Amino acid sequence: MAKILLAEDDQSMRSFLASALQRAGHDVVSFGDGMSALTRLHEEDFDLLLADVVMPGLDGVELARRAGDARPGLKVMFITGFAAVALRAREQPGARILSKPFHLRELVQEVDAILAA
Repeated sequence: MAKILLAEDDQSMRSFLASALQRAGHDVVSFGDGMSALTRLHEEDFDLLLADVVMPGLDGVELARRAGDARPGLKVMFITGFAAVALRAREQPGARILSKPFHLRELVQEVDAILAA
């Protein structure tokens, strides 16, 4: 079981993702914006940051950059529905990118793979 910090601004998607990951046995703490997620990251350890790339305010790429500064070695996975934005997310070393739409099984497989790496 891993402890996952989820940052996704779409409430229904956030609930959907958190439920799927919890059913897979992970402990998930979720936030609707990058700043709240970053604040929580400074308060406790996580195994994985799962962040939407496009969010108002602090976007997922900047969240990952700041998270890496605060918690070196934190694994990062991005989710995005924008192919062009995925190119920007690739700037984050070692991060994986999962493009929307995706099946929940694919999400869980990718999360398990990045945690095992």
